[in-house]
Amino acid sequence: MFSAVFGSVEQGIIYAIMALGVYISFRVLDFPDLTVDGSFVTGAGVAATMIIFGYHPVAATAVAIVIGFLAGCVTGLLHTKGKINALLSGILMMIALYSINLRIMGLTSANSIGRPNIPLLNAETLFVQFKTFWSPLGIDTSINNFFSMLGFQHLPSTWGTLFIMIIIVLLIKFVVDWFLKTEVGLAIRATGDNKKMIRSLSANTDTLVIVGLGFSNALVAFSGALIAQYSKFADIGMGIGMIIIGLASVIIGEAIFGTKTIMRTTFAVIAGAIIYRIVLGLALRVDFLDTGDMKLITAVIVIGALILPQCFEKKREKNRKAKRHAERLIEHEQLQMKGGNPVAKAQSD
Repeated sequence: MFSAVFGSVEQGIIYAIMALGVYISFRVLDFPDLTVDGSFVTGAGVAATMIIFGYHPVAATAVAIVIGFLAGCVTGLLHTKGKINALLSGILMMIALYSINLRIMGLTSANSIGRPNIPLLNAETLFVQFKTFWSPLGIDTSINNFFSMLGFQHLPSTWGTLFIMIIIVLLIKFVVDWFLKTEVGLAIRATGDNKKMIRSLSANTDTLVIVGLGFSNALVAFSGALIAQYSKFADIGMGIGMIIIGLASVIIGEAIFGTKTIMRTTFAVIAGAIIYRIVLGLALRVDFLDTGDMKLITAVIVIGALILPQCFEKKREKNRKAKRHAERLIEHEQLQMKGGNPVAKAQSD
């Protein structure tokens, strides 16, 4: 159980970067961007291809981020300059990226034809290099000894991946928080709230949409690049349903932790991604469920995340009404005991 939860937390932290990208497009820009399913694979494919060619994993990941940014910008151009519907723009780019991703990964084959997957089993990935640095420190032994004394079994071989991902995700969270508070970030937020209003202030909403979608898909591609290096493979089908996973993370986080401030919301999105992976991992441990049921489980989790907060809010509103009614009854009884006229008092008020 502990090892399953630990693995889910590791993956959840990596997917949290993708969820932050989805948050920017869907919540901040109010743009239904389906490019995510394609740009996630683009990040994975670009990083895996460059690593196979011998480039440093950091450089490969950086290029994946840039390509993801460009993919998002193209979606923005299709919508703003091509005057194509927002939903359709994302769908068209997602379809185009499918073939582009096959071509990118096909560069590693002899005849450069489309290739559906790239294994990275013996490749020098970002996590392999960090593990080489982390292992001699002896931190893994100390942590595992501590948990062993507490009675936990099947402990992970290394805690380094979790450690480095926590640092990376926190850095990205602070960058997103900072960006959304800059002049450009505030303009993007205003564009998502009310385009007409921001246009009346002479702001170029087209550019803001393009930049926002580029930034969103850059984060998605970054997550894809890390997942490819974590899983040690890149596959053309790994992005299917990624937008649903991102939305599930956003919805779960917002429902549990709220959205009062930007810093709180970005934290909620990260926590939502982790909670989603934990719930999914625990659900797959049920005997009658297998990996083929992942999409069904995801749908159930999203439905629950959408419906339960409404039920809780209705119950809280019902309790508030009951409390106000009880207070009015008590006030009415007190006035009667004092010999007052509550009707006259109410009219005078």
